[in-house]
Amino acid sequence: MIRVGIVGFGFMGRTHYKCWKGLDGVDVAAVCDVNPNIEEDTKKAVGNIGDTQDTVDFGSLELYTDFEKMLAEAKLDAISITLPTYLHADCSIKALSAGIHVMCEKPMALTDEDCQRMIDAAKRSGKVLQIGHCVRFWPEYAKAKEIVESGQYGRVIAATFQRLGAAPMWSADNWFLDEQRSGGMALDLHIHDTDYVQYLFGVPKAVCSFAAKGPGGALAHIVTQYLYDDDRVITAEGGWAMTPAFGFEMSFNIALEKATLVYDLTRDPAFRVCPAEGAAFTPEVEASDGWCLQIAHFAKAIRGEELKPITTLADSMNSVRIVAAEKESAKKGQKVSIR
Repeated sequence: MIRVGIVGFGFMGRTHYKCWKGLDGVDVAAVCDVNPNIEEDTKKAVGNIGDTQDTVDFGSLELYTDFEKMLAEAKLDAISITLPTYLHADCSIKALSAGIHVMCEKPMALTDEDCQRMIDAAKRSGKVLQIGHCVRFWPEYAKAKEIVESGQYGRVIAATFQRLGAAPMWSADNWFLDEQRSGGMALDLHIHDTDYVQYLFGVPKAVCSFAAKGPGGALAHIVTQYLYDDDRVITAEGGWAMTPAFGFEMSFNIALEKATLVYDLTRDPAFRVCPAEGAAFTPEVEASDGWCLQIAHFAKAIRGEELKPITTLADSMNSVRIVAAEKESAKKGQKVSIR
């Protein structure tokens, strides 16, 4: 039995709770959150995708408001860290140093220096540290990678990825909107597609980004072209500039020589393969979501199962580095090399 704790019980903490509870051989034993009204606030609907309003059995949980006390007393095997980004590095390092496996939400940290500290702590501890890049596990995105790598429709000519919605107003103390704590829209939201671009095509040699600012001066919308040593046109667009009535869109269009792969959360069907010859069709994908699939993968890893690598700590650090280059490019108005 794996004893699991969750630190931070907002939208993502409750999502992790739901995913952990769906696994055999797991006991979600403890939750740590500074919110004194956590039981009542858990009933509120928040987030871009999905529903976190499933019943939480607080009677089965040890509740903590002190993270270090939870690490010392709860006798945990693994922990989900679903805290504001600026806390990821220090809390992950403390948990790893206490001999606990860590599933830490994305982005890995605010800076590549903090990412490296986390990597070093994981190496010293011998414990598993996995970063929650859920899009790599999202069934349609995973299938798209499988199709691209199969070569059955030829090489990629162009690809566009979009992730668009209103500014997230559900976080405690609006920490999402504080760039010092979240890294801002580019690092919190847009990084999903930056990371997936890296997953499909590797680290780009350079990026060229343009961005618009919101009323408070923070980045609200970004468009990036990822530059490689060939003529592929790879673009991602992300933003918190949409009105609440717009809802949320995550989508991609991948143009191959002999087919186009299309995904749009707002369409029905959401996912299609459109071959050069014949009718469009929707491939079978796993009946789950990226959050639960990544946690299932993490559970297998800490049990010592041999797994195909889907995300690595080096990848997670590289995604933070690439986003930093995108923000620099948008600020300077020029192409920036990935160092």
